[in-house]
Amino acid sequence: MDPIERRGHLRVMTVNLLSPEHADWRRRRPVLRDGFARLRPDLVALQETVWGDGYDQAADLLGDGYHVARHSGRSADGVGAVLASRWPLGTVREVDLHVTARVTLPWAAAVVAEVAAPPPVGPMLFVHHKPTYEIGHALERELQAVRCARFVEDLLDGRDLHVVLAGDLDDQPDSASVRFWTGLQSLHGTSVAYRDAWAAAHPGEPGHTFTPANPLVRAGEMSLELGRRIDHVMVRCGVHGPTLDVAGCELAFDAPVGGVWPSDHFGVVADLAVPDHPPGSWRSM
Repeated sequence: MDPIERRGHLRVMTVNLLSPEHADWRRRRPVLRDGFARLRPDLVALQETVWGDGYDQAADLLGDGYHVARHSGRSADGVGAVLASRWPLGTVREVDLHVTARVTLPWAAAVVAEVAAPPPVGPMLFVHHKPTYEIGHALERELQAVRCARFVEDLLDGRDLHVVLAGDLDDQPDSASVRFWTGLQSLHGTSVAYRDAWAAAHPGEPGHTFTPANPLVRAGEMSLELGRRIDHVMVRCGVHGPTLDVAGCELAFDAPVGGVWPSDHFGVVADLAVPDHPPGSWRSM
């Protein structure tokens, strides 16, 4: 994918980096740096990223020119999540997603940033949603999705802003939490609708982002994984459909470079565009 530079377009990316303590970070680092430099995303959601003790992994990988907002919680070894934008950030808010006692991930939260993207895209909201990851914790991910969605709706308070949500949601498209996000079902008396960028660009294709085809998955804690699409980029819909068009969506870091796999997750890169004919209006004929 070539970087998008046209007015009214933006590129959004989500990547779980796999914390540096795993899988030979020294060799993985240049592959990730080169990939980010080539793809040049405008908005980025990074999971399993570290900072502290004189090292900021997000700044190291992304390079200059990004404004950063971090999830406030992180693990004892410094692992957490980061939201980054090429454009200045306004107010940044966070909603805690420790919805039950079973949620142990310190950085289970959603960070919502007001992004001063140039018109006609901005201003807009960028949401980095990170629920719990454990197999069997569907209840928690459902409660977390609802809490995050309500938080975003309250922030909008009727404002007509584009909203893009990204992250490692740790659930696949047929799960209740992702079906909730994509408007296929309600949960706990609430419903919203977000367009799934991958499904829009590749209908019917699995697009697995966590798969045993990647040897780092087989080497990791979920060694019997069968393959799932759990990393997502989504666009909030109004009553007539999404406010941004999905111009394209591809996987990133989905192949080895020189025998080196960048992470145990594949990234997702979505190119979004302000439509010439916005939903909710009639085109002049």
